[in-house]
Amino acid sequence: MLDADILIIGGGPAGISAAIWCSRLGMDHLLVEEQQMLGGQLGLIHNRIIDYPGLQAENGEEMRRYFVRHAESLQCRYRVNTRAVKIDAKRKVAVAETGGLKTQIGFRYLIYAAGAVRRKLGVPGEKEMFSRGETYSATKDSHLFKGKSVAVVGGGDRAFEGACLLAEAGAHVYLIHRSERFRARQAYLSRAQSYRNIRILPNMRVKTIIGENQTEAVELIHSSGESCFLPVSAVFVRIGMEPNSGLVQDVAGTDADGYIVSDGYGKTECEWLYAIGDNCLGPLYSSIAGAAGQGAAAAKHIASRLAGVPAR
Repeated sequence: MLDADILIIGGGPAGISAAIWCSRLGMDHLLVEEQQMLGGQLGLIHNRIIDYPGLQAENGEEMRRYFVRHAESLQCRYRVNTRAVKIDAKRKVAVAETGGLKTQIGFRYLIYAAGAVRRKLGVPGEKEMFSRGETYSATKDSHLFKGKSVAVVGGGDRAFEGACLLAEAGAHVYLIHRSERFRARQAYLSRAQSYRNIRILPNMRVKTIIGENQTEAVELIHSSGESCFLPVSAVFVRIGMEPNSGLVQDVAGTDADGYIVSDGYGKTECEWLYAIGDNCLGPLYSSIAGAAGQGAAAAKHIASRLAGVPAR
């Protein structure tokens, strides 16, 4: 059995920041990350990062390397390929699995930074599409679809931005959304509406993704009940994120969307549990800088409590 005063679950920007601050404040800590490297979703960002104060990066992978290099320079204690599978709230013990082997980790405080995952459509053919490796970036892969038809599903900024990038690369884009109301900012709406090769299809849902060896078409259903088929070479699912909060839902309060409720220090209604990053921030407020700030706040708040200093 392992022990750490502070166990951090999740190795994205929030979790790395928490580990860095734990190291700086001299606190015994361990970060566990289920993927093979730290960084969370940074590796999925293919555009330039220009809004992190004092540091710009060409893409998320470059930013990820900066974060990891910083953590390693401070000798932050972490394990990758290690997935937290259970939390024993009474004993304050987490069960983590590495290569099929389970280890118990005792802790005094838990910083939960497990992030969020892309929401899926949950329709026939989607699982098969992803298992074929048909997961594309509109920034990095748009050139693959020049002269081809593609479907972008969603009504937010990412959906509209992706549709515009694909249109600029010469693709014929169907932008599919379940209602006539879009969450995207007006600037993105206006930009998409200016392209002749973007066709916006409101009040439509994807019913099925069709294709055996590769995506060939989608079946759509209108809110009126009528259905139709569209031949497409790819489907870009951009319908938002959902929080990875399931592991702690029994001990922490969550909102209607499953996001963990925490205060400005990351503290939840459970006296030893802190939640930071995308599993408690809604998509409107999600950012690398914000996640890093949350990691710092949580670590400093815990440091005050460990030192016996009254914390807010």
